Amino acid sequence: MARARAYREAAPSALIVYGVKAFPNVALLRLFAGEGLGADVSTLGELTYARKAGVAGERLIVHGNNKSDEELSAAVASGASLVVLDALDEVERAAAAGVPRVLIRVTPGIDAETHDAIKTGHHGSKFGLPPRQAREAVRLARAAGLDVAGLHVHIGSQLLDTSGVRMTIDWLAAFAAECRVELGWTPEIVNLGGGLGIQYVEDEPAPSPGEFVRALLTELDRAWRRHDLPEPRLVLEPGRSLVGPAAYTLYRVGVVKQASETATYVAVDGGMSDNPRPQLYGARYSALLANRAAEKPAGSFAVCGKHCESGDVMIESVALPEPRRGDLLAVPCTGAYTLGMGSNYNALPRPAAVLAAEGKARLIRRRETVEDVLRLEQG
Repeated sequence: MARARAYREAAPSALIVYGVKAFPNVALLRLFAGEGLGADVSTLGELTYARKAGVAGERLIVHGNNKSDEELSAAVASGASLVVLDALDEVERAAAAGVPRVLIRVTPGIDAETHDAIKTGHHGSKFGLPPRQAREAVRLARAAGLDVAGLHVHIGSQLLDTSGVRMTIDWLAAFAAECRVELGWTPEIVNLGGGLGIQYVEDEPAPSPGEFVRALLTELDRAWRRHDLPEPRLVLEPGRSLVGPAAYTLYRVGVVKQASETATYVAVDGGMSDNPRPQLYGARYSALLANRAAEKPAGSFAVCGKHCESGDVMIESVALPEPRRGDLLAVPCTGAYTLGMGSNYNALPRPAAVLAAEGKARLIRRRETVEDVLRLEQG
């Protein structure tokens, strides 16, 4: 919970909401709620997680680039404080569902320095509205009787410096000033989304939550003053930076196979079904043998999963002691976008999740069984 507290301490007056998609888990959401964090949800399923965890409505923010009428109605029923409108046709549908208070998601056209698949603020993004449409959404929503509380912007995930977000804040201040001139409206809430990255490997350092938030606050104050705008309330939606560094995935080593003069594979009892990030994003990880951590490396090894894909390689090269069948391979920084993005490819059950703190551990998600995988089958 130290990283959650770091966000709260760096921005004590801001609303901090956890991006549930990073790792959806009821027990974890309860812990974050106890630290004063809310929840950022983007589907009916994620909203149900948050409600089951007892997250208060005033700390719920509902997203989604393709919200169903059922999801809009569920947002109202949950008492969600804000619904983020992502398309012009959502204005009428949100009003019909009884949504009281909204943000407008605007796309700034800023190309974040991250993997293409997790950029969200560039021209042509599937998320948000281009500036002209965003201003029209503000106008239409106000005309429909919605309380348009502010603006939302998010340029991407796994950001390793603050330059892109600071540029976005400058752009957003200018956009807010245009809204004031054209619409007689200024945002009382500015939601900057999430995006802070984490250090998966040694050569990819990332700012701490405190450093990241302080840089944002400094830029927000400067940009808003420059345009003589009233100070807004800040909302942040961290996900990866809260849970990513907190988790290790433990695999059991099986086959150790020398495939060529230069490649030796260490096969484990999981793979792309519990962590698809190496395949989706070219993500890199480190690893160690947890049961032999004090031993010196014997060489470089590739770590692969047990799936029927040549691409099911988790780590191309990592220094390890000579691996043996039965060893425990620990992969750090696997708390975000792993199990939550997992599948049952090859009918492989997904692993358990255990919460450990202060010398104690408890199960927060049980291991799946083959019977679980088959439960939905009919006929």
